[in-house]
Amino acid sequence: MGISSAKFLRAKLALLLIGGAVFGSATGAVADTYPSRNISAIIPFAPGNANDVTARIVFEQLQKQLGQPIVIESKPGAGGTIGVGQAAKAAPDGYTVLFHSATFSASYVTHKWLPYDTLGDFTAVSPVGISPSVLVSSPAKGYKTVADLVAAAKANPGKLDFASAGIGAASHLAAEKFNIAAGIKTQHVPFKGPVEAMAELMAGRIDYYFLPLAAAIAQIKSGTVTPLAVSSDKRVAQLPDIPTTAEVGYPAAAYAFWNGLFVPVKTPQDVVAKLYQETQKAVADPIVKERLDKVGVQPLVMTQPEFQKYFEADVKDTDKLAQAAGIQKQ
Repeated sequence: MGISSAKFLRAKLALLLIGGAVFGSATGAVADTYPSRNISAIIPFAPGNANDVTARIVFEQLQKQLGQPIVIESKPGAGGTIGVGQAAKAAPDGYTVLFHSATFSASYVTHKWLPYDTLGDFTAVSPVGISPSVLVSSPAKGYKTVADLVAAAKANPGKLDFASAGIGAASHLAAEKFNIAAGIKTQHVPFKGPVEAMAELMAGRIDYYFLPLAAAIAQIKSGTVTPLAVSSDKRVAQLPDIPTTAEVGYPAAAYAFWNGLFVPVKTPQDVVAKLYQETQKAVADPIVKERLDKVGVQPLVMTQPEFQKYFEADVKDTDKLAQAAGIQKQ
């Protein structure tokens, strides 16, 4: 190697070292100053949806802690996939976040094509909460217990109907998981949304429906539906007299509807860490906890890496459930 070549290599190495130092300093500076402007929060459902309500409660507190406005962008359509697709294309800088739920996993198994890579395009930042569903029936049907419902289903294979808010919705998956655990076969009747599904149940044209806890409480107290069980591992404080699906003999029927915060996959880890810490702090706030409790959301506490693994496992478990239930991709 000539002297000139050696000098050139030393000069190039020096520039690389200086560049690395500058980059490291810049990264640290970003972490120290984040966020310095508005954060866009994409919610892939229409305003008023259970996921939307939970998100707004948390973001109201989170923006106070971060000192910057969080601008909510409702992007409904195609089962939430339109909003998720938009979030996947956002710059990975922490200024676009996605608030999603168990429907994220469901979309993976109910859509033939998605405008994003479910497991490759996002980092799971922080869990927020988990909501059990309540198995309710029409008073007109006369079922008083889960045993009554199961007995009727076994005596009339394929003749009982269950409602859902659409193919792949939490109400659909919860019912399919229950059916498999109980060993029964019934007819799935998907509706455009929970309002239509509930109307048909109350009219007596549907036998049963897995209703989100928050919506179930009012209907149960009014007597318009008959509660049979809560789809969770333990009883919920709002309905202390209603047994869990495990207590009535079907521990494998528990279905959890979770929600949490996500960002594009290449978002800097220090930004991810800050969003995690602040989100957990917001969820732990006494006022936020009280508001979440009123809408049936229970705390879901885990580290950021644990939430990432939880999400990945949920996608795989939901895929297995869909295959077992014979749910076809649309």
